[in-house]
Amino acid sequence: MSFGFVDPIAKLLGDWSIKLGVWSILFRIALAVILASIVGWERSSKRHSAGLRTFIVITLASTMASIIDQSMSMLPILSTAVIIATSSLSGNSILFGSKNQIKGLTTSAGLWACSIIGIAIGSGMYTVVVVGFIAVESVLAFFPSIERNLKNRSNHFEIHLELKNKDSLGTFVETIRRLGLRIDDIEADTAYMGSGLSVYSVTLSIMSPELKKYKTHHEIIEALKTLDYVSHVEEMS
Repeated sequence: MSFGFVDPIAKLLGDWSIKLGVWSILFRIALAVILASIVGWERSSKRHSAGLRTFIVITLASTMASIIDQSMSMLPILSTAVIIATSSLSGNSILFGSKNQIKGLTTSAGLWACSIIGIAIGSGMYTVVVVGFIAVESVLAFFPSIERNLKNRSNHFEIHLELKNKDSLGTFVETIRRLGLRIDDIEADTAYMGSGLSVYSVTLSIMSPELKKYKTHHEIIEALKTLDYVSHVEEMS
């Protein structure tokens, strides 16, 4: 490897895994499919925009590009092209939901990370592959619960609010202030015009020391749901 580095896993597997040959190429492609399948399955199981096949194809393309670059003793032209193409694809997979929620951002980052892992596989950098794969999969699979907990305890959050009529907005604002919350921004959602509902995106800050200490976003939202003039309310991610 470059700079005199010898990959520990490649050394353990043997010289066949380091040099480009039929078996090493087959091994790298199989490894790409297996690892991409695991990440893709995790995304698919949570109904994200890019699933099993997308992750496999992206990782395979990156792996094959890296192998071709090596076999032709080229600069990483194809590998760079794959990364650029993946970045473009990832950007296009980011969606804006009906409630102004950005969706697909984590999945897009996952696609980009898998393209890098694929290049590492094609380059025979197996230790980088294993460590990188474990890190990416751990972040995607296990960090959401940690992230949700941190967000739920934050002093700032945004809600999607549906009022039964627009005349209730003033009453809602007064109620929010009495609860110890501050409205930082409020924006009417024009997508719901003509539906009979008054729909808003509301950014809130928790000002009351008691609320900061004892209440989570979920508990605050559950309290807002009990208001007669509120049709629906939920936290926006």
